[in-house]
Amino acid sequence: MCDRLARILLLAGLALTLAGAGRDPVWTEAEQQEFLARHWRLPLAPQGRPPARFGPLETSLHPEKCGMCHPVQFGDWKESIHAGSMGPGVAGQLVELHRTAPDQARACYTCHAPLAEQPPGQPGYDASLTPEGIVCASCHVRKWQRFGPPRRDGSLVSTTPRSRLPHNGVTRTPAFLRAEFCKDCHQFPATGYALNGKLLQDTFEEWKAGPYAARNVQCQDCHMPDRRHRWRGIHDPDMVRSALAFEVARDATGVALTITNRGAGHRVPTYVTPRIVVSGELVDAANAAIAGSRRELVIGRAVTLDLERELFDTRLAPGQAVTFTYPVASEPGRTLRLRVVVEPDHFYAGFFEALLGNGAGAGAAKIREALEASRRSAFTVFERAVPLE
Repeated sequence: MCDRLARILLLAGLALTLAGAGRDPVWTEAEQQEFLARHWRLPLAPQGRPPARFGPLETSLHPEKCGMCHPVQFGDWKESIHAGSMGPGVAGQLVELHRTAPDQARACYTCHAPLAEQPPGQPGYDASLTPEGIVCASCHVRKWQRFGPPRRDGSLVSTTPRSRLPHNGVTRTPAFLRAEFCKDCHQFPATGYALNGKLLQDTFEEWKAGPYAARNVQCQDCHMPDRRHRWRGIHDPDMVRSALAFEVARDATGVALTITNRGAGHRVPTYVTPRIVVSGELVDAANAAIAGSRRELVIGRAVTLDLERELFDTRLAPGQAVTFTYPVASEPGRTLRLRVVVEPDHFYAGFFEALLGNGAGAGAAKIREALEASRRSAFTVFERAVPLE
């Protein structure tokens, strides 16, 4: 029945679009800024009572219902980091936070499950919607009204009355294509939490100060290419490889590996949770590592588990490079193995270990699940064997 209804709605929308057409309205800069301020006014307001004529698909906030007419977007979202924003690490912490620090718990939902219907105890609370994290409606639905970007090809759009279109049509605005659209969850305010004079989350400002902003390359251009709803980032090997360049050089003093941030419009990594480990070690003819030969360089922003102190910050700004050197003379029969390994959840692994050690309470099972996932998240983005003959 739902499949049939979805097809009917889709065909009806297409027929009505073809029946009468016009252009998307032009939005001024001031109108876009006003829209963004209103659209992301926090906390988000409840959707309220839906229009009486809306059917079961139109009155649902669940992504799978949106996917009935938008299967590509749903398929992308389902595998994305947004769909996992209420994963076991967050959910496990919230079990105790709801009891011991309810205000802090509510703050977590602001970005991890932002709809008013997702936090327990709120009007219209839907317990089945909470675990789904950042859902389609988080960005696209306010007061049951749908919003989205302009049509990509500039094609004609419907002038049919909204009341005759599926879910009353869509309000289209170029604000969806701006980096500012992502800012509220990827940038702390100027008065937000900082360490060593730097905000803990500063991605938007890093982008704004870098070359991509100057060239009008937005967050969406890299993290949503072709408008795909994947939001690939530090957890994705191909995305990291596209951001970094690797160059190996050798001379009489040893081997040098230079890593350059060539493709990211912000620091790499941008947040405190990941780290990138550059290593070199000698291996023998049987490819066995020589004990005591390993050297490392860490790229990242290391902070204490209580977030009280910054230990170091070696992240790479756009265009910045760092060189890892391994002093080694000619050693017949041996090879230098160079590796670059990304640990996207490095901080979380340490944090979850400490949390379980101190007693994670009723959320312990979920925290253990999150710890294991964090430990499995590392991957290699570069490896090279350099003969030392």
